[in-house]
Amino acid sequence: MIVLGIETSCDETAAAVVDDQRRVLANVVLSQLDDHRPYGGVVPEIAARAHLVHLDGIVSEALRQADLSLDGVDAVAATAGPGLIGGVMIGATMGKAMALGAGLPFVAVNHLEGHALTARLTDDVAFPYLLLLVSGGHCQLLSVRSVGQYERLGGTVDDAVGEAFDKTAKLLGLGYPGGPAVEEAARLAVDPGRFSLPRPMAGREGCDFSFAGLKTAVRQAADKLPAGPDGALDPADRDDLAAAFQQAVADVIVDRTRNAIRLFHAQNGVGGTLVVAGGVAANATLRGALQSLSTDEAIAFAAPPIGLCTDNAAMIAWAGLERLRLGLTDGLDFKPRPRWPLSELSTATLSAAASDRGAE
Repeated sequence: MIVLGIETSCDETAAAVVDDQRRVLANVVLSQLDDHRPYGGVVPEIAARAHLVHLDGIVSEALRQADLSLDGVDAVAATAGPGLIGGVMIGATMGKAMALGAGLPFVAVNHLEGHALTARLTDDVAFPYLLLLVSGGHCQLLSVRSVGQYERLGGTVDDAVGEAFDKTAKLLGLGYPGGPAVEEAARLAVDPGRFSLPRPMAGREGCDFSFAGLKTAVRQAADKLPAGPDGALDPADRDDLAAAFQQAVADVIVDRTRNAIRLFHAQNGVGGTLVVAGGVAANATLRGALQSLSTDEAIAFAAPPIGLCTDNAAMIAWAGLERLRLGLTDGLDFKPRPRWPLSELSTATLSAAASDRGAE
């Protein structure tokens, strides 16, 4: 079974081909970073226009690298939400058109499910497992029961962790994208323990996160530092403060995830796997902290390769393949969704499964 996947939810135009032997036959990603960098963040209209210009060529290149035509593909999967609606519509429409033209099944993939299932592609992780999903727009802890079946254990009550990285980078004058910029500045820090920052919600019961107060604390610390004539912080101050922020984030995430592991073990027995996915999962400090936590809490640890943590189409093709194996396909009238919680996906999947059983 071979699936072509298309991803256009934000600022990466991507297409990939994946088979049911967990082989990535092609994975082509065109980044739009240079288009958005002058604005300090993603501009939805610019992103949508770039997808429109480049998607056809990206899909053709993915098929070429896989040495396939559409005749050799069993289904077309495309991100249908959540995300910037202009880009989502372009990718979903392209996927529908290709499926219609080739007489293939179409699978509308939830972008978050793409991240959630990536570890099954890269590490063959068995259900159930505990997922920490951390990205620019999301910060959640989920018990992954099966394809399309997710129990939310906790999430952010304000900002996503990736958003906190981006805003901190902007505040410190580190540029865009914020995650890699903060990580590099932290690596250069001479005195990473110099600044004392809060660990919001650490020590409390439950598995929820909060990062708004941490961002405020970084701003207050920066305001007390001397700045040059151009308003820029001294590089040593900037790097030390970036390191303090990054460590505070890691400490908060470890604390909240520890609670989630213990809850997961109470529900499923000791063992299982902690999976970290999403763009922020590329952060080496966070990965190291979570790997140490998993050892302490007797749970296996899995994190996809960095190239499959950030947005890509291999995860969309794989999620489409997982759904296709269960007979879960979508009509060409499926409407792209800018917001699409995984909890709603679970409901839809269970309803579809029930319908299939009724038909039998």
